Amino acid sequence: MKQSLQLRIGQSLAMTPQLQQAIKLLQLSTLDLQQEIQQALESNMMLEVDEDEVTTHQESTETTPETPTPNHDEITSEGSQTDVPDELPVDSDWEDIFENTQPITSNNQETTEFETQFCQSITIIEHLRQQLDLILISERDHAIAIAIIDSVNTDGYISDTIENIHQGLQHQLENIEFDEVEGVLHRVQNFDPTGIAAKDLRDCLLIQLIHLPDTLAFKNEATDLVRRHLDLLATHDISRLMRRLGLSELQLREVIALIRTLDPKPGTKIQSVDSQYVVPDVFVLKKSGKWCVSLNPDIAPKLRVNSAYSQMIKKADSSQDNIRMKEHLQEARWFIKSLFSRNETLLRVATSIVAKQEGFLNHGAIAMKPMILRDIAEELDLHESTISRVTTQKYMHTPNGIVEFKHFFSSHVSTEVGGECSATAIRAFIKELVANENQLKPLSDSKISELLKEKGINVARRTIAKYRKAISIPSSNQRKRLL
Repeated sequence: MKQSLQLRIGQSLAMTPQLQQAIKLLQLSTLDLQQEIQQALESNMMLEVDEDEVTTHQESTETTPETPTPNHDEITSEGSQTDVPDELPVDSDWEDIFENTQPITSNNQETTEFETQFCQSITIIEHLRQQLDLILISERDHAIAIAIIDSVNTDGYISDTIENIHQGLQHQLENIEFDEVEGVLHRVQNFDPTGIAAKDLRDCLLIQLIHLPDTLAFKNEATDLVRRHLDLLATHDISRLMRRLGLSELQLREVIALIRTLDPKPGTKIQSVDSQYVVPDVFVLKKSGKWCVSLNPDIAPKLRVNSAYSQMIKKADSSQDNIRMKEHLQEARWFIKSLFSRNETLLRVATSIVAKQEGFLNHGAIAMKPMILRDIAEELDLHESTISRVTTQKYMHTPNGIVEFKHFFSSHVSTEVGGECSATAIRAFIKELVANENQLKPLSDSKISELLKEKGINVARRTIAKYRKAISIPSSNQRKRLL
């Protein structure tokens, strides 16, 4: 094959570092953006926070006249006494003669954050181990108890069988019997909270019933129901429960009410989950009858180029330090520009969403309109991928609560008049119908479908079942309750 040189002209799209940075900032959440800004401030000498508003506020506070503070070293409870006696009078304390003043702290000393004053949450395993250390127990039983406690999950149940725990301890303890493991298990089940280390739901409820006082009404009937007829209670088969327990409807109500006071997941009392706080990116408020959108000023500080460092750059200087400063200056300008572009795009998308979803803002989720990403992209002349990045992990503060941008985009179903209804609105209708239903005769999926057809919304029964499961509403049989 003969080698030759060929010249071709073509167009291609190149992802410059500046474009990559703009796309990265666009898809970051509020908390991630704050970390990115902090990292940029630490790594780039040319970037700084614009603190003009902060200094103006400080100057206004400093102009207030200062009142002279008394000198605590000179003034005491005895007047202008400055000499401290060598001994105090008999049967007297220091506070009887001198005032107990608070210690003076330095202004530059870091104050303790309020959040750090709270005790740290512990896991359910740590909580049980602390109780194990407080009881008298042999080393052999202690090793068995540790194996049992380590198998307790966050709900408070044993995640493994007693047989497997016994088999696992045979390599650690010699001649261990199955009865030993069960004996230690009963001791662990007496720990706090009541019902911990249970094998299943029936065992958990029985443990809690055993710890109730014997004089409590319907305790024996509740124990019998949980031990032998818990499956009938799960299916709400009231008639069979009355026949098998020999109770009237009124008595069965009291028994079920007692069982409902028990905790099916006792481990959740101890196992706490760290709260994930959501910071809204935009605020939506109604002013003069019109919905207005504004950016949250606290999500990102205002940045600017440090004028002192930028003036130190010399045009004709080609030293390594001067070149490095020029690179930092260029990066700082691109970062500020990308941040401004992100906020501008975010505000445009939020304004477009609010204009299309005024019904949601005025009447709630029932008035949500169907909308897809393409609707916003065509209106703003942007690509759908850009809208997807903007609406991911971005939140809007509305009169109906803080909602994610993605919440406004949903599928639709047709109506009898030829219109469309949002899936979010249908789920809101289902919630409203279930909340107002008769608990003795809850609405089935077919009945809900018929009620929606009366409103002009054509939804199949299987679609109702899908939406009902999506919003964690149980079936009609499971929702049936005794009054």
